[in-house]
This record gives sequence, structure tokens and C-alpha cells, in this order.
Amino acid sequence: MKIALALEYDGSRYHGWQSQPNCLSLQVTLEHALTKIACDNSIRVIAAGRTDAGVHALSQVVHFETSTERPQSAWVRGVNALLPPDVAILWACEVDNQFHARYSALERCYLYYLLNRPTRPGLFQHKVGWFHEPLNSENMQKAAHSLLGEHDFSAFRTAECQAKDPIRKLTKLKITQQGDFFKFEFRANGFLHHMVRNIVGSLVYVGANRHQPSWIATVLKSRDRKHAAPTFSPYGLYLAEVKYDTRWNLPTLNDTSCGFNALEIFMGK
Repeated sequence: MKIALALEYDGSRYHGWQSQPNCLSLQVTLEHALTKIACDNSIRVIAAGRTDAGVHALSQVVHFETSTERPQSAWVRGVNALLPPDVAILWACEVDNQFHARYSALERCYLYYLLNRPTRPGLFQHKVGWFHEPLNSENMQKAAHSLLGEHDFSAFRTAECQAKDPIRKLTKLKITQQGDFFKFEFRANGFLHHMVRNIVGSLVYVGANRHQPSWIATVLKSRDRKHAAPTFSPYGLYLAEVKYDTRWNLPTLNDTSCGFNALEIFMGK
């Protein structure tokens, strides 16, 4: 049978999602717990997105295949009992054999939270990005408009990016501010390696008046990573939602939507 899971995690102490030699990864952490529930029958998971070191998730979706029959509660509460405190399963369900956590996804949503004040974060350390100079939210939003739509985003991906096609369709890039906090909301059919963090870094340059809003369009058209700003910190980045066709009958969780979520309640927003 094929099982789909959604999980949330604090990525601060992990070297990213993907399994790596001699490194603590989220994939291996989850697979070890699942394998124990499956009576030591080895489990391998495929994720909707391979988050980088330090990146968090409000709702990461994975799937795996197993011949071990367990009640749904075992794949949630049983696995949670074996996971470390910074990782938790949100739901589990059996899915059609044609379902694929990565390739069946229609859209992904990432959130980036940025603390903008002269002093570094204490309470929100490793939970938000930080920039010390005052930022102009109006200029950043003007710059963001030029990124909407279908484009070649080569200027905003790493040299190590393994995607064969750099074309992505960005359907939403909204920037909101409340007090010292900025929230960047990204929706697209897919993202390139470091794409969100590179865009955030470039928008911060615009917000700090190092460049005019029109500079972002120039960088995009250049298709050259050297023209964009440095990659921004991973700590404020959250994989917030993976959207699928309703035919897969996956559970939904209102508090993990890209609008109002538990993280913003914690921040008092």
C-alpha cells in the first residue's frame, strides 16, 4: 500500500531534508521512526520538497510504500512517539498508487519571516531572518511585481541547482509588515534551489535603498546569478503548504494555510 503523511518540523539542527552521509537529516530521522512502526521493514520516503539546512516546515508532504498494515493512528501517534520533539506527523492516509508527493503537487507555498530592527533576535533565534537597516515595504512590493508570472529564474538559483528547466510560474509574491516583522508569501508551481532565499535577499537590497525597484526586473532578465544579492539566511524560511488536486482526497489543515497560521499566533501577529 502507499501512505501519504504531512509533517511539521523545526529545521534548525538538521542538515536539510535529504539523507546525507555523516549528517543529521530529516529524511533519515523520519525513515527510522517509520521503519520501527513497520516492524523493521525498511521504509524510504519521497518528499514534496527538499528543504535546505535550517529551513522549517509547517506542512511537508511525503509518501512511502509498505506491505506492513497498521491503523492510521499508528502512522501518526505511533510515529510521533518515536520522533524527536522538533518533528511531528500531522496526518496520515492511504492513497492511490498513482499519487506522488513531489510530481502530483500543483503548487507550493513558502513563507519567509524577517525581523527588521537594529538588534538581532533572541526569542526568535533560528525562527526568523534578520536585517538591521530600516526597510521600505512599498519599494519591495513594487520590485516583487516584476517577478510574477512565468519566467526563467536562473538569476535566483544556485550553481548547484539540479533542475533541468529554470522556468517557473510564480503566482503570488506578497509582502506584509506588522511592527518589526515582515512576511513574504511565495506561491508557485515549483521552486529552484535557493530561489526564495535569493529573491528575499534581493528584495531586502531594494528595501534598504541599495537599488531601485526596477533593478529586480534587470536581474531577472540577466539570467545571471552574479547580478543578484547574496543568499539570505535559511532560518526565516518555511515550507507552508503543498497543494494537490482534490481527487487524491488528502486531509487539509486550516492552521497550516499560507494565510493565518500558528506561527503568527506565537509571534503575536
